[in-house]
Amino acid sequence: MAAGAAAPALALGPTGQARAQTAWPNRPIRLIHPWAAGGGGDIVSRLLADRMRAELGVPVVVENRPGAGGNVGAELAARQAPDGYTIMTTAAGFAIAPSLYRTLGYDALKDFAPVTKIATAPLLVLVRADSPLRSMADLIALARRSPKEVTFGSFGNGSPSHLIGEGINRIAGVTMTHVPYTGGGAANDLIGGSLTMAILDAVSQTPQVKAGKLRALALNGTNRLPSLPEVPTLIEAGIPIDLVGWHAMFAPAGTPREILERLNRVVNQIVAQPEVRARIFEVGAFPVQPATTIDQWGAMFRRDVQSWAELVRSSGATIN
Repeated sequence: MAAGAAAPALALGPTGQARAQTAWPNRPIRLIHPWAAGGGGDIVSRLLADRMRAELGVPVVVENRPGAGGNVGAELAARQAPDGYTIMTTAAGFAIAPSLYRTLGYDALKDFAPVTKIATAPLLVLVRADSPLRSMADLIALARRSPKEVTFGSFGNGSPSHLIGEGINRIAGVTMTHVPYTGGGAANDLIGGSLTMAILDAVSQTPQVKAGKLRALALNGTNRLPSLPEVPTLIEAGIPIDLVGWHAMFAPAGTPREILERLNRVVNQIVAQPEVRARIFEVGAFPVQPATTIDQWGAMFRRDVQSWAELVRSSGATIN
């Protein structure tokens, strides 16, 4: 009987399609996260997935697919059917990839539909707690006096932390030497005294600052962190860089607008919940407020792709 009833609905054209889409979702949703488990983005993704299950009535299964700076998971997501049963949460590296990589297996602007921006995720400019450097002005003065001696660690070539460092170099007219790392090596070497400075995520390094092992000189973005209210932004410190990392949701291009709109509403409602906002703050990020519409986030993402591309070009970074 159910099969017989489906045929007339499909024959109704757009009206029938709209009715068919009201059945979404009726099976588990796959949430691809192209970064490793345990990071800030993964924590946010799993928090959302748990709440989305309650709102949508179906399981939302987080699938970590790290590799190649997030490109392995993004390429996988781009190849999935645009039926609302695959979504992706990712970070600012997704906006950097188009200008950083010479070849990509996907087009970030054409192969994905924006859903919403979830949170912004600042980076901290860090030195050892016993360093004589107590401000960005001190750091820049040292870089001008001893340009060959000042090093800064990052998450790797072309990462947001690398590009922010190169932006500081360009704006301040200095040449701090970049030292790329993977994993937690930069923090370890900074604490051990092998680096002058490192630009690392607030999620993992705020505990080190609070424990007295590191000192934060500044953070990127336009707002101070509630967890580190004494730390100024780069803008406040005289370095006009407002680019900041983020966590956001996308779906494969071609996903029906009705599904995108529902995802947008559900995720925005979840992020507005006080306990969810508190958890996002805890991991060193800012929940987006006010919430973004699909079109607002799409326009913001396109601008981000262009802005990060300018930093990539000025840094000379490229990856085959």
